[in-house]
Amino acid sequence: MVHRSLTELAPAKVNLSLQVLGRRCDGYHELDSLVAFAGHEASDRLTLVGDAPDGLAVSGLTSVQLDGGRNLVSIAIEAARRQWPHVRAGRFELEKRLPVAAGIGGGSSDAAAAIRLLQRLNPEIAGDLVWAEIAKSIGADVPVCLEPVAGRMTGIGAEVERLAAFPRLDAILVNPGVPLATAAVFKALDARAVDGPPRRLVLPQLATADDVIEALASRPNDLQRVAVALCPAVADVLGVLARMEGAQVVRMSGSGPTCFALVDGADAARRGANRIAAAHPDWWVVATTLG
Repeated sequence: MVHRSLTELAPAKVNLSLQVLGRRCDGYHELDSLVAFAGHEASDRLTLVGDAPDGLAVSGLTSVQLDGGRNLVSIAIEAARRQWPHVRAGRFELEKRLPVAAGIGGGSSDAAAAIRLLQRLNPEIAGDLVWAEIAKSIGADVPVCLEPVAGRMTGIGAEVERLAAFPRLDAILVNPGVPLATAAVFKALDARAVDGPPRRLVLPQLATADDVIEALASRPNDLQRVAVALCPAVADVLGVLARMEGAQVVRMSGSGPTCFALVDGADAARRGANRIAAAHPDWWVVATTLG
């Protein structure tokens, strides 16, 4: 059977908040994080050619940032094949447009897009729960990326609660072009050990942009202080975003160094992004909508 090419976007995952509730006995950290996903402007693109020999080709503006290690797309295929040895695949073509080691889940989103493509190519393999288990086996950030809509991550990040009512948020994403390893940030955090069951934070209603902005006032990114110490460029980006007219919330995403500003309206986001890009041509700057 000849299959047409199938394509999925792998959007940036933005941690609107990221609270570290403590360090577990296994060395991982208990987290509570609100996440939203960017639009096509801030996405990788993954194509699967189902009638071609198996393989992976990587191109795109940020592909040179990859360190040559095993790509999470390949790991996703291997994880699916362990579950179903005869799953159909083909040639994956990854266009990298998101910066690497950037705190916006680019690799995890790529892996999730690969799983969605395998689902589409193999519709006879039913069971969303099994696909979710495959996602969890790849990495803690992959499950939330499997369905790229706003959600809440808890546990080590792999427990996902989708947010049915969530507004669209106009935003600017900025990365200073300096990679920052997640492991290094968590190691420097020196979080207290979890004593007993982890706390469960109360999640307010998030039906409007004002609701989100109000909620974020008490839900910080606990990794931001550590990331700034490890990578001073984060402070530079935060300063530029904070001085921008109309910025309502300014903070770092994930373990950094990508930062974001929530602004009032798409026009304001585009104008702000254009000004930042003109002043800092070596930075990655995108105006987008989160949701």
